[in-house]
Formats: sequence, C-alpha cells, structure tokens
Amino acid sequence: MPRLLKIEPRDGFRLYLEFADGITGEVELKDELWGPVFEPLRDPAEFAKVTLDDFGAPCWPNGADYAPDAAYLALRRKGEGAA
Repeated sequence: MPRLLKIEPRDGFRLYLEFADGITGEVELKDELWGPVFEPLRDPAEFAKVTLDDFGAPCWPNGADYAPDAAYLALRRKGEGAA
C-alpha cells in the first residue's frame, strides 16, 4: 500500500487524505467513532487534532488511530484521485 503523505481534518468528522501514488479523497468517520478510545473524537475540536504517526497512520493525542489501508481501499473503490 502506498504511504499516506498528508491528512487534513474536515467538517462532519471527515479526513482528507493524500497518498504517495496520487490517490486523494475524503473518508467519513462519523459512524466509526464509538467505543472508549474513539468516543472523545466526537468532539470536533478533538477530532481536529489528528496527525500522522511515524508509520503514516492517522492518530490522535488520546491514542486513537485509524488504519490507512482501509481508507486507501475505500478511496480506490470510489474512484477518487488518480491511480
């Protein structure tokens, strides 16, 4: 899987992602934010604190992270960005 190079939080609990191979797009995480680690991210201010960790995965200060491979496959299926 190509490396995730850029991430930006967007309104509506969405993340804009740019991968090294040119695939770009947004993924919505609203329905994924449940459970003890993810529920604090339902606060838009906390969700906006997303960064990339050393392995290129989206992560938040409270220890939550999101697998970039799932987002990559979803964006490819939607036909977003360039392959």
